Amino acid sequence: MASTISEKILARTSGLKKVEPGDIINSRIDIAFIHDSLGIITINAFAKLPMKKVWNPNRIVVIFDHRVPATNIDAARNQAIIRRFVYEQKILNFYDVGNGGICHQVLHEMGHVVPGELIVGTDSHTTTHGALGAFATGIGSTEMAGVFATGELWFKVPETIKFQIDGAFPKGVMAKDVILYIIGSLGANGATYKAVEFIGPTVTRMSIDSRLSMCNMAVEMGAKNAIINPDETTLKYIKERVSKKISPLKSDVDAIYDDEYEVDCSTIQPLVSIPFSPDKVKTVSEVEGIEINQAFIGSCTNGRIEDLRAAAKILSGQKISRSVRLIVIPASQRIWFQALKEGLLEIFQEAGGCVCTPSCGPCTGADKGILGPSEVCISTMNRNFVGRMGDPTSEIFLANPYTVAASALKGHITDPRSFL
Repeated sequence: MASTISEKILARTSGLKKVEPGDIINSRIDIAFIHDSLGIITINAFAKLPMKKVWNPNRIVVIFDHRVPATNIDAARNQAIIRRFVYEQKILNFYDVGNGGICHQVLHEMGHVVPGELIVGTDSHTTTHGALGAFATGIGSTEMAGVFATGELWFKVPETIKFQIDGAFPKGVMAKDVILYIIGSLGANGATYKAVEFIGPTVTRMSIDSRLSMCNMAVEMGAKNAIINPDETTLKYIKERVSKKISPLKSDVDAIYDDEYEVDCSTIQPLVSIPFSPDKVKTVSEVEGIEINQAFIGSCTNGRIEDLRAAAKILSGQKISRSVRLIVIPASQRIWFQALKEGLLEIFQEAGGCVCTPSCGPCTGADKGILGPSEVCISTMNRNFVGRMGDPTSEIFLANPYTVAASALKGHITDPRSFL
């Protein structure tokens, strides 16, 4: 019987010929990663286990990204403990302050993501890496301690929802709008513990950056994982970063899906997710005019070079509103240097923006742009929960980089199409 790509990967990693949705399996983990924010919980839990050495230091990746450089005494203490663990366990795949960026960019950018493999991380947006044909999912920090000890983890095989995506992007529309449209249609619980698979000619034409944005936000509708069947674009990206043999898997044409949806991108407008849930989606024209205090371009959703280029296209030669703070944070050091080379950072600074070192920044309300009482921010990130960026009375609107940049210029939420 035919299988989806997610089922094939879980079958391979559990040593079985085939798995079915609902099966409980025990899988071998290919890559496990932690970051500085939740990694300390994993290390403290690991210390309570009888095992004193991790199962395979070469398959563990540690990335500092949430509070870098350390933003307070607790962050500094936790990072020191994690560094000591890394050195004691001889973990070579370590990306410290100034040597990496956001985990969901660094992991694949540095060649730790391979099609057909199983990846777990202590962050819900680990679904991002399914863009490269891997089964990638977030797990609990104490669960990760068990993975560190054994290299294994049990799973319930998820059912798969297929999204057939067709049509060209209209002016001002990006992959961010497509995933917001899908989340708005299904709701925050519409794909709970499902594998989400994106296919179709529009996906084939998408850049890796766009695919990563799509898979990143799938968790906002409850997905266990999001995945795109690897193609020539995927393999070219991977082969530039990985030297080992690649054995990509793909869904069978007659695979059985729990549900199937069709999305026509040609009908989508620039969208905005309004407070306080990513699934509360409206067209930008419906919310245009709402005044903002801050605009943020960055995060693991839209801090990539494609996103920075889009924002710079709007901001080039312009000045942001005096009432707005514009914060731009490239997702990694590599992207930061590429943006510098292309003159994008100069565009942001000359427009009145503030370019910061690669990190998660204000996305979790921890650093570089925390919101005060009743302040409003339009952001390229993935969540707009109560208090996500700081004060619980503040509000966050989610949008694509074009819309965020245009809004920064006007001082209120603005349709970007008039600037393009």
